[in-house]
Amino acid sequence: MSEVSELAIDLIRRRSVTPEDAGCLPVIGARLARLGFHIEHLRYGEVDNFWATHGANNTPGAGPLLVFLGHTDVVPSGPEDAWQSPPFEPTMRDGRLYGRGAADMKGAVAAMVVALERFVIAHPDHPGRVGLLLTSDEEGPTNLDGVRRVAGYLREIGERISWCVVGEPSAKAKLGDLIRVGRRGSLSGTLTVRGIQGHVAYPEKALNPIHAFAPALSGLAAERWDDGNADFPPTSFQVSNLNAGTGATNVIPGALTALINFRYSTASTEADLRRRTEAILSQHGLDYTLEWNLSGEPFLTPAGGRLREVVVAVCRDLCGMEPEQSTGGGTSDGRFVAPLGAEVVELGPVNATIHKVDECVEMAELDRLPDLYQAVCERMLLH
Repeated sequence: MSEVSELAIDLIRRRSVTPEDAGCLPVIGARLARLGFHIEHLRYGEVDNFWATHGANNTPGAGPLLVFLGHTDVVPSGPEDAWQSPPFEPTMRDGRLYGRGAADMKGAVAAMVVALERFVIAHPDHPGRVGLLLTSDEEGPTNLDGVRRVAGYLREIGERISWCVVGEPSAKAKLGDLIRVGRRGSLSGTLTVRGIQGHVAYPEKALNPIHAFAPALSGLAAERWDDGNADFPPTSFQVSNLNAGTGATNVIPGALTALINFRYSTASTEADLRRRTEAILSQHGLDYTLEWNLSGEPFLTPAGGRLREVVVAVCRDLCGMEPEQSTGGGTSDGRFVAPLGAEVVELGPVNATIHKVDECVEMAELDRLPDLYQAVCERMLLH
């Protein structure tokens, strides 16, 4: 069994459902501390975060810094009896490692640790610095005390990340067939439309907020928010939840609540989306309140960025394929690191089984992943 699979198995066994770390970070910290990494355990609220650096006397801001970014938390397993083998008892079958977090993303975390160990052992006096940033709160609904909070701490101590490789499962069918070079922003809103409750037989004495909202919803859904650009598809608007009513069939509800979301490109701004949404609602004369929540702004590592070029070359040389360079998918913690000035690229395992029953990763690809991460280290810092 390879050293990366051994570590991945150890991590998968730990029931680290968000925001629990379940002891993953101390295991990783002990390994890296033996090699001279400077380790900081940063706990905010119920969330455990981990920051480790090596090189340039571990001085914040001293020279270029290449960081690997990941998370030890996982989503719930769902009904455990639906799994072929228990989700937190890692099992190898048919050349795959099964278990919750195998692909998202304890396999990649193990590969990052092994790659950093190999790099530092081979190049103990390497130029620049390498780092590892991990959190136990990536899968949670708010991400308030995870990488978002650590990014604020890094700003306070004068740390600057030059390049960041995120280990999120990016591949479609084979390791290296797709990398993510950016992500769309995510802007959510909780909309409350107020009406007047009443009897359905006397609509003239009530105001139905469902009826009032319907034309505005049609306008929001029909709006073309932007045309996207060369790097991003057009911005999308979606209603994810719509709730109204008392449960009775003869009562007009007094209020309606809708949860809305924009996944938006660099062709739009948060402020413009908010302004245009509120303008449409106001045009329809609604009595409403709208509370906004910005989960993350869009980011892009442009073509010609050194990290993007190196990762493409590593996939080509070690995986034998030209990777698709995408900005699709949801969000990742890269959105909190990019504002620190970092080029951000996501490179990780196949994402076909993430969050599913019988989540798994190909053993051969897991064994190869540290080679890719180590190659990125060497090409970014040694060449």
